[in-house]
Amino acid sequence: MDRLALGGGSIATLKSLRDRDGRLAGFFAWWGRSLAAWLPPGWRRALGLDRGRLLLRPDQPLPEPSAAQADLPRWLLLPAASGLRRRMVLPAAAGDRLREVMAFEIDRQTPFTAEAVAFDARLLGRGGGEGQVEAELVVVPKATLDARLAALGPVADTLAGVDIEDDAGKPLGVNLLPRARRGRRRDPALLPNLALAAVALLASGLALAQLLHNRQDALAELETRVAGEVEQARAVSLQRQQLVDLIDGRSHVEGLRKQRPVAVEVLDELARRLPDNTWIDKLAIDNDRLLLIGRSGEASALVGRLEGGAPWRSPALSGALQPDARSGRDRFTLAADLAVPAASEVPGAPATGGANAGRH
Repeated sequence: MDRLALGGGSIATLKSLRDRDGRLAGFFAWWGRSLAAWLPPGWRRALGLDRGRLLLRPDQPLPEPSAAQADLPRWLLLPAASGLRRRMVLPAAAGDRLREVMAFEIDRQTPFTAEAVAFDARLLGRGGGEGQVEAELVVVPKATLDARLAALGPVADTLAGVDIEDDAGKPLGVNLLPRARRGRRRDPALLPNLALAAVALLASGLALAQLLHNRQDALAELETRVAGEVEQARAVSLQRQQLVDLIDGRSHVEGLRKQRPVAVEVLDELARRLPDNTWIDKLAIDNDRLLLIGRSGEASALVGRLEGGAPWRSPALSGALQPDARSGRDRFTLAADLAVPAASEVPGAPATGGANAGRH
């Protein structure tokens, strides 16, 4: 019976040995290896990406594993003579499902059937022509593998894989152990890595939430400031319109005042036109209306005296003349319109159409 031994006490670099059974799985395996290759060895070991593996050789004595080696995945390393290797050139598309393709090549490339061997395959690089890849099929008879595993005893149930030596005595980089028989050992870095991932996700979530909250606060502040500025602009526009209307109204009033005859002018003109035998009991100027109430010895001729070239228009007697026995004169009431120009003739008067017509 072969004796169990540690492989020289050395720790080899752990390689990705997952089965490429699908396009997506193969892509992620390549992607993970490529990213990990950029990290320094110390970082890879700290992150649990490169913990190494413990190689068991059936032809060497078995020393007691150290504490640092106790949690490493265990692999059985078979001698090169235990298996058969065949290189072949395949279409590039076969690289995505290499293991499935190689399963159909066992009967043609080896003297065994697919049911009688444990096998794996690995990519070696591009083939001789464009669109081709070079791959290697590695097979070990199941009888040989079962015998090696039986010689390990209970340790066989803890194996993570079975590799085979190359021509230089180094691990080839395949896993000949069926997936159902691969032992699962607890990764001591799993919980710390999960904790770090959870903390990173939580920190990222909090940072994104804080960023979103800050953006919302900034947006609310901007909306408030814009609303205030719009309200101020509206108030300024209203005040400006009121000021414009006030200026226009005042200009109109000033224009009317300048065009309207003053009371002194009216009184002066009346004094020149009314005959000496005429007494004025009441004189009233109400807006554009002139009203005279009095007594005159020539009351019927007053209208003729007041017409033409005076600061009033259309003088006329209002009602019938009434004789006044006490004074011997006729009592009269006379009304006239002051000579005020139309709004369109007054300088500064607001227009009835155009831009001002639309003001409210």
